[in-house]
Amino acid sequence: MKWQRDPEGMRLRILEAAKQEFAAHGLAGARVDRIAANAGANKRMLYYHVGKKDDLYLAVLEGAYEKIRVEERGLNLEHLDPPRAIELLIDFTWNYFLRNSELLALLNTENLERARHLKRSTKIKSMHSPFVEMIRTVLTRGVESGDFVVAVDPVQLYISIAALCFFYLSNNATLSVFFGRDLLKKEARDERLAHMVALVLAALTGKSVAAFGGSKSVRLRAPARSRLDTKV
Repeated sequence: MKWQRDPEGMRLRILEAAKQEFAAHGLAGARVDRIAANAGANKRMLYYHVGKKDDLYLAVLEGAYEKIRVEERGLNLEHLDPPRAIELLIDFTWNYFLRNSELLALLNTENLERARHLKRSTKIKSMHSPFVEMIRTVLTRGVESGDFVVAVDPVQLYISIAALCFFYLSNNATLSVFFGRDLLKKEARDERLAHMVALVLAALTGKSVAAFGGSKSVRLRAPARSRLDTKV
């Protein structure tokens, strides 16, 4: 049979179909029959190549994390000037989330599951350790060069960057209604990215957000003082 001649190709097709299914329907709503059909397989082949539904879901999660970590390593942040490295990390994270909406859906699902599947993974921690050390190296170099005023915890920094991106994108539908703006149009996306870069670099350098030309500035006037205020 063809799938026996190309087992790795079949496994990859099953994982891709599963990623789309879990992202669209969540873990509870996903159906193994649909995954098998969309992969051009059958349930027997699916169980042979990956395992039962929970195993398939974990494999999809691990694959999603591995993909983003591999691309992050390719940024070579440790070889850039520290401020540029942080700017590039924010830019990459933002645009990766925009291009890979399935990842956001999978993260939402696994958080609802209290990470019970990720806790079974033997791969996740080893994926993240080198990435954290890469950020730590950038921050340490930034302090040594005088670009940054403090070497913050690299885990806290990445969580902040991911949160600035994730919350905006995962809640864009409701936020767009609340504030009467299309938050996914190009102008709004560009403004958001500039705002995030300015916020993070301001925190690391101790400079004003305005120094990075991030967001549209709104100059606030001090309230006019009344005549009574001027009396001693």
